[in-house]
Amino acid sequence: MSTAPVAVTGATGHIGANLVRALLASGARVRALVRDDVRALEGLPVEPVRGDVLAPETLRALLAGAEVVFNLAGRISISGDPDGMVVRTNVEGARNVAAACRVAGVRRIVHMSSVHAYSGQPLDAPVDESRPLADQEARPVPYDRSKAIGQREVLAAAGGGLEVVALNPVAVIGPDDYKGSRTGRLLAALAAGRMPALMAGGFSWVDARDVAAALVAASTRGRSGEAYLLPGHWRSVVELAEAVHAAGGARPPRLVTPWWLARAGAPLVEAWSRLTASEPLYTAESMDTVRKHRVVRGDKAARELGWSPRPFEETVRDALAWVRMHGEWT
Repeated sequence: MSTAPVAVTGATGHIGANLVRALLASGARVRALVRDDVRALEGLPVEPVRGDVLAPETLRALLAGAEVVFNLAGRISISGDPDGMVVRTNVEGARNVAAACRVAGVRRIVHMSSVHAYSGQPLDAPVDESRPLADQEARPVPYDRSKAIGQREVLAAAGGGLEVVALNPVAVIGPDDYKGSRTGRLLAALAAGRMPALMAGGFSWVDARDVAAALVAASTRGRSGEAYLLPGHWRSVVELAEAVHAAGGARPPRLVTPWWLARAGAPLVEAWSRLTASEPLYTAESMDTVRKHRVVRGDKAARELGWSPRPFEETVRDALAWVRMHGEWT
């Protein structure tokens, strides 16, 4: 690593917390853009900079003298974009970071995108980087559309001395989940026996530590203007529950709801969450997600970034151990 500071947006999120630790372990000087919740950075030798990707003037201090910038700031949603913050953060925020990097003379941006930036259609075909982006679908999910547009705009900024690489991980689980991601809360609920039933379908899961390692690799490797899918291991929700039980959690519920039935009940679940001002257990968007991106190709990342995800069972075991020690949000 260079002696120049490395700048990170989204440093207090799940992937960000793992990235900051990986960077520090490599000997990097880390400068992190922060707002209010800094639990993920407490006790770490990190230079905090108050700001927001939606406030471009705050990015100057973050980027001063930096050669590499990791843009992890993002907004995840399974309930549309009612206040516009999903699009603002994932598109406008990414655009602001790219523009500020060019002004500051940054050498490389490593942009955190998502597998959801790629179209989920056709359902039965493997996904690789040649798949059209999600905003080309007739009715894209707002989150997917925002990640697709943000990725396209950041990669388009490459050139004139600025290198840009985008990474597209699948569903992320693992330790150092200080804010309690959706996947982390799902693991905790399964471990505590709080899930009355499971649903058909599943996800490709990847360890947050492996994603962090890929981010570090992409700071020096990978072709500018290119995106790299980071797949893990596809497991059904039932198999996830069984892995949680094997790692010391509660026995999985016996009831497994068919996909069509759970999907039909999603509007009722969403309506109840609005009435009670609570987080919905699932939504129509999340139910559609469990059918997408079942086979994701990581050949390109393996060749060019050294991508090699660790065993799924190790990730589940370590994630649960961390939740038991640190998961105040449970």
